[in-house]
Amino acid sequence: MTSIPPRISPPKRILMGPGPSDVEASVLAALAAPTVGHLDGVFLKVMDELQQMLRAVFRTQNRLTLAVSGTGSAGMETCVANLIEPGDTMLVCVNGVFGGRMADVAARCGAQVVKLERPFGDIFTPEEIEAALKEHRPKALGIVQAETSTGAHQAMPDIARLAREHETLVVMDCVTSLAGMPVEIDEWGIDAAYSGTQKCLSCPPGLSPVTFSDRAVAALDARQKKVQSWYLDLQMVKDYWGSNRAYHHTAPINMNYALHEALRLTLIEGLEVRWARHQHHHRALAAGLEALGLGYAVPATHRLPMLNAVKIPDGIDDATIRRQLLEKFGLEIGGGLGPMKGKVWRIGLMGATCTATNVLICLAALEQVLLANGLKVPAGAGVAAANAFYATPAA
Repeated sequence: MTSIPPRISPPKRILMGPGPSDVEASVLAALAAPTVGHLDGVFLKVMDELQQMLRAVFRTQNRLTLAVSGTGSAGMETCVANLIEPGDTMLVCVNGVFGGRMADVAARCGAQVVKLERPFGDIFTPEEIEAALKEHRPKALGIVQAETSTGAHQAMPDIARLAREHETLVVMDCVTSLAGMPVEIDEWGIDAAYSGTQKCLSCPPGLSPVTFSDRAVAALDARQKKVQSWYLDLQMVKDYWGSNRAYHHTAPINMNYALHEALRLTLIEGLEVRWARHQHHHRALAAGLEALGLGYAVPATHRLPMLNAVKIPDGIDDATIRRQLLEKFGLEIGGGLGPMKGKVWRIGLMGATCTATNVLICLAALEQVLLANGLKVPAGAGVAAANAFYATPAA
């Protein structure tokens, strides 16, 4: 006879890794609201309001703005698969894991992929991108605004302008950046962008907000071949999210409830206020880490506020520290990926996680486990430095 496992009872964690982030109680409560049909008028109203709020968060008027049923990688594949046909050239900027993933997705869609590569943690200059645009004349340029694997931020306005001048569509990954730092789809002229619910929106993972400009929609309408993926084919999906309400798939009803509430909370706080909050607590955390003698893997000039890539000191084992933080304090931080594996910790300050309380807990807990593992750090210095930052009126 098959044994029946007990009811799950997950522990309460402080989620300070690269995602997911902590989730507000009202967002979790939205998940528990009664499920209705995916074509019920009540749910269709939720969808309409979701689109309205997503446009506000993306800072766009794009009609084709919706939440893909899937995580951020589904959003990536939606953007690439709908805009790329076999034989198209796509220039992809690779300076981390997720740029590499976009190149892989483009290749699977039959693109002639040209990789513009930089070491993990570096960023691209407009000049080198312009040179590649002139040389390869791609249909689309794929680039990650906030590279979660490295903690590096890529400036976008000049790059997007150059792409438009060369009649190239811009596909932007803003999985980690959306709602945590400026994302200006219309102002910058981004053609397609995708994000995820589990980062700075502080919603459980499961949906991927996407938005397509009119120029991108025209490219979608001009396709000669069907989109590789039936499930992610926006020619059909957009009819479900549009006025036709044509059945395509059964949307994750309760996940959409949760995103609805997470977007409400984001807009109630205000985007500019939310961006400033992420920058404020990032600076406090940075002050504390530096007082403990811990350095960053990327320069301050292009450092993400919501994802802190911190160098692991010599002689300290990555996994041991992360395990002890989790077991002793219920605190999760992330390890490095790719060539950064074992070399950095990724400390997230995203959405609901981004608070002074969590900054101080993280610094105190990290100091204790580092001392226990033989690293001589100045006792109390991290918390003291963060408190000094918070006490400074100009901060």
